Amino acid sequence: MSEKKMTSSRRYNLKSLLLSIAANLLEAESKQLVVDKENYMAEHCPPLDLPSSTQELQEFLKKLNQNIEKIDEDRYDLEAKVIKTDKEIDDLKIKVQDLKGKFKKPVLRKVRMSADQMLQALLGSKHKVDLDLRANLKQVKKEVKEETAEQVGDWRKNIEDKAGMDGRKKMFESEA
Repeated sequence: MSEKKMTSSRRYNLKSLLLSIAANLLEAESKQLVVDKENYMAEHCPPLDLPSSTQELQEFLKKLNQNIEKIDEDRYDLEAKVIKTDKEIDDLKIKVQDLKGKFKKPVLRKVRMSADQMLQALLGSKHKVDLDLRANLKQVKKEVKEETAEQVGDWRKNIEDKAGMDGRKKMFESEA
């Protein structure tokens, strides 16, 4: 299989010949299309002879209207036929697929991605998100309360106050 490369001048020459032939064919096709259109119009649409009197003109318009209605009915019938056949074709395609058998689902492979890569894939390359979550947290300073013995008071005194019915009453009132 020894194929020789074509020179650029030869390739250019062949290309220009093909383009000129294609242009001639397109021109001939457009002329033929115009001729076919004229022939069709002459065959299916006779030249218009408008009557001179109003009575004849009204009759002519009635005939024309009847022709239009007939053509419109035919168009509607054909449209309904096309819709029906399209539906049948779709149903047959579905049946053919069902007859071929069930489709096997491909096995999905695990893809390892970091969180940054996942966010970049979801949000696109425009959004750059840093996952330094600790930087967004509030800084809280711990304050150690040192309670003096005077503020706390004597624990025996608290027990004596709560003893008896008066103490229990105070306890419920303070909680509520």
